[in-house]
Amino acid sequence: MPAAPMPQVRAADVERLMDTAVLPLVEELRRRAIDYRGVLYAGLMLTDDGPKVIEYNVRFGDPETQVVLPLLASDPAELLLAVANGALDGAEPPAFADAAAVCVVLASAGYPESPRLGDEIEGLRADGQSVADVDGAIVFHAGTGRHGADGPFHTAGGRVLGVTAVAPTVALARENAYAAAAPIEWEGMQLRHDIAAQAAGVGMAASEVAR
Repeated sequence: MPAAPMPQVRAADVERLMDTAVLPLVEELRRRAIDYRGVLYAGLMLTDDGPKVIEYNVRFGDPETQVVLPLLASDPAELLLAVANGALDGAEPPAFADAAAVCVVLASAGYPESPRLGDEIEGLRADGQSVADVDGAIVFHAGTGRHGADGPFHTAGGRVLGVTAVAPTVALARENAYAAAAPIEWEGMQLRHDIAAQAAGVGMAASEVAR
């Protein structure tokens, strides 16, 4: 993770997760007469004993959303407005592109225990996107700052950037995400090299996972 879709998760698995972790919570909100309108993010883990809930959030998951929203073919503003107005009943379900997305997170030195701040980031254009010319790639800023409107970007958090690529297949999206991330660097930058490797059918040695 994060990659979408996840080929190892079947439709039956999704249904089981909904029945186990999502629908009971929705029903409990209704039982308590809580008119919640917004995002419900369930952090789940698949185990040998079945799915386990790690957390619930009333916000978009980060960086999980960075591979979901780029695949959304429906108008997100209209969808969110319908949620806010309680007008989802009878509305068209969200439509997603027949494509794949992969996100590679670039983290600061010392993350997660004590991330170092203030390191200058190289490899970004003035608009904050990667200098690499990669189709379907976008850089999401999570923990960055800037010295002036035209100054260089610097690290201002633990998870600094999320580099996402959209492509026809998970394998190509993965390749493009890493290609877009390749020119970006700062002192002590961390990233995993095994993101979406299993979904893309790529074998990884333990020594190749992180640097």
